[in-house]
Amino acid sequence: MIKKILKHFSKPFVNPFFNKSEISAYDAQYEAQKIAFAPIIFQAVRVMRDEGVLELLYEHRKTGINFEQIKLSSHLSSYGLKILLETGLSAKVVYLSNDNYFLSKIGYFLLKDEMTRINMDYTHYVNYEALFYLDKSIKQRKPLGLKKFGNWQTIYPGLTSLPKKVRDSWFNFDHYYSDSAFHDVLELLNKNNIRSILDVGGNTGKFSVYIAQHSDRINLTIVDLPEQIKVAEKHIIEQGLEHRIALHSGDVMDNSQQLPAQHDIIWMSQFLDCFSEDDITSIVKKASLSMTEKTELWIMEPLWDRQRHETSAYCIINTSPYFTCMANGYSKMYRSEDLILCIERAGLEIIEMIDDLGICQSILRCKLS
Repeated sequence: MIKKILKHFSKPFVNPFFNKSEISAYDAQYEAQKIAFAPIIFQAVRVMRDEGVLELLYEHRKTGINFEQIKLSSHLSSYGLKILLETGLSAKVVYLSNDNYFLSKIGYFLLKDEMTRINMDYTHYVNYEALFYLDKSIKQRKPLGLKKFGNWQTIYPGLTSLPKKVRDSWFNFDHYYSDSAFHDVLELLNKNNIRSILDVGGNTGKFSVYIAQHSDRINLTIVDLPEQIKVAEKHIIEQGLEHRIALHSGDVMDNSQQLPAQHDIIWMSQFLDCFSEDDITSIVKKASLSMTEKTELWIMEPLWDRQRHETSAYCIINTSPYFTCMANGYSKMYRSEDLILCIERAGLEIIEMIDDLGICQSILRCKLS
């Protein structure tokens, strides 16, 4: 059935990014060492960024700067600077020319690129310690790394209670990849004459607030856990949008609860990746109970096999271990084939798949079969 569906879509199912490539034994061994030392290099480079070493090199990007000048301009010791700069050299973050240190192109992106900064903060503050428990989390299907921050069964009830650095890094990461698609989504909503949206898993309400601010004809209802509804309510009141955005506290995994009905579309943005495949099927089935033949389910997800660029696919795939050791122990970033199977099992039909929204998003438009 999947092949029959996908043949109607313009983009091929499998991208070429991760096909087998030829590499010499020498180069393969070197790449293996990069992986073996990756955690050490990550932390050294992060310290270079956070302690101003990369910024100092950026300020002297045209002429370079020697070690003594770096030492005079830094609060770090000679020992510390040597440790950091030498690791930076090995990682090609900096380079030496005539005894002067220069910031490389890689170093520039580590310092100035917003996506790289957000990814690095997310990796360090949210995931780094938790990943020590990845093996046990995989075996037990529980987010054992989460115990670093609290005693929740999953991260979602605890999001608003996380330490500030952790919480800010989590939301910055989550919003960066979804918010970039909002403008494109608004155009699709207007094109399809959408007047009412049920925003399931609306989180802090950023999507609903954006749509309400940019369209005076679309009304929205947010459904989420009580803890998140409180955060969304505060955000909505601050924007003066109480008359446009309704709030509904609920848990999609509670079989005794049903989703509100009478909406043009049910919207799920970066929501289903928070659940296992069986749970996704169950959630989509629940959504179908609130649908009529005129209602559509719109699912927006960053699907790693439908990306334009290898960088996007790489970032998406390597977000999955977070779900294993921090979020819940059983969800991931999905390949489109897996998500389509869940939707089909729930009894819905995909009528359109739209790729390349924002940085990395795809939308699956679904209706009752």
